[in-house]
Amino acid sequence: MKTILLVDDETRMLDLLGLYLTPNGYRCIKAESGKQALNFLQKEKIDLVILDVMMPEMDGWMTSEKIREFSDVPIIMLTARSETADVVKGLKKGADDYITKPFHEAELLARVEALLRRTGQDNDHHLMFKGLEWKEDSVELKYQNQPVSVTPKEFALIGLFLKNPQKVFSREHLLSTIWGLESNIDDRTIDSHIRNLRDKLRHAGFPINQHLFTVWGVGYKWVNEGSESQRSKS
Repeated sequence: MKTILLVDDETRMLDLLGLYLTPNGYRCIKAESGKQALNFLQKEKIDLVILDVMMPEMDGWMTSEKIREFSDVPIIMLTARSETADVVKGLKKGADDYITKPFHEAELLARVEALLRRTGQDNDHHLMFKGLEWKEDSVELKYQNQPVSVTPKEFALIGLFLKNPQKVFSREHLLSTIWGLESNIDDRTIDSHIRNLRDKLRHAGFPINQHLFTVWGVGYKWVNEGSESQRSKS
């Protein structure tokens, strides 16, 4: 299920968007300000943002610009202003598409589906989590838009964890999945790669200790929200 962040200072519009999107298989998170939207994007895995232009304090243009400082999540601008200059301004500030109010449900759904398809957010080849970006096609790992240098095995490991939050992976499972069934390496190789991956992400500034945990006697587990009662060991 894809998660869409809805950003509008009008509750009625948020409810209308949710009414259109939820029955069509989308999970909707609602934010009533640009600041709240930025907080959600730092904490949640968001697949697409629908962003109203005319909001107090931080308008949609400024919010889009702030989002682009750390994320390339697809953005659809929602606006009552259809003038070419306003549309161009939104696109220059980082939006990927726009919808003019009032709009029909069919148009909204078509634009959402098209943008997800066009940006590759309809599959697991491009993942975003709290500023950490994993691109399978180009084999890139970034945090806050800064490259993180990892080996191919480390890249595969972090991708597997990001795709499967809350799942406990045994060392045997990781060996067969990442190295292959015919691999002759032992469990200590897994531990070494995990330790190196943690060190690199920690050095890049990503709070790895809050998300990648050792399950003693079993293997490793990735959680989207860290618990104070858990501790990550290298």
